[in-house]
Amino acid sequence: MLRRLALTPLLPVLLVACAATGDTPDDQRANIDRRTEEVLARLYKESPAAEKQVTGSAGYAVFSNFGVDLFLVGGGGGYGVAVDRSSGERTYMKVGEAGVGIGFGVKDFRAVFVFETEERLRRFVDSGWDASVEAAASAEVDGKGATASGAASFMDGMAIYQLTETGLALRANVRGTRYWKDSSLN
Repeated sequence: MLRRLALTPLLPVLLVACAATGDTPDDQRANIDRRTEEVLARLYKESPAAEKQVTGSAGYAVFSNFGVDLFLVGGGGGYGVAVDRSSGERTYMKVGEAGVGIGFGVKDFRAVFVFETEERLRRFVDSGWDASVEAAASAEVDGKGATASGAASFMDGMAIYQLTETGLALRANVRGTRYWKDSSLN
């Protein structure tokens, strides 16, 4: 019961964070595609090696995420798209996360997944991906700050880059993250 009461203030934030903006599905897809291009341009500027990794990959996925941690509980959500580089197929997806542990803060960030093989891309799109243990400290305000992020090589056929937009987050917790197809946009 205590856990349910603690998560109640997070629900409106999580519901808004999981939705792409736009009046129609076409508007929402266009917004996600525009944000994807912006995120990739920023990633390539901040990490020039990432561009070569993305262009040489089987595919990639870009997500806009928003998370909140309040003492012993946390959660977040967002949206994005996975792109198969050989076919050009775009799969629009959602992301949700929940966690328990010590934490406080709000974080707005972008995640870029790069897939080494077609099989690894398909597994991500069809089954999602879960993360379970996290310890993070980041701070960024008005575009100035620091975060532990980036990736240089593939692990299990996937590389992950994280770009912090704004926020302050200090946390050490067990966190589950799930990615799934957005049935209203595919």
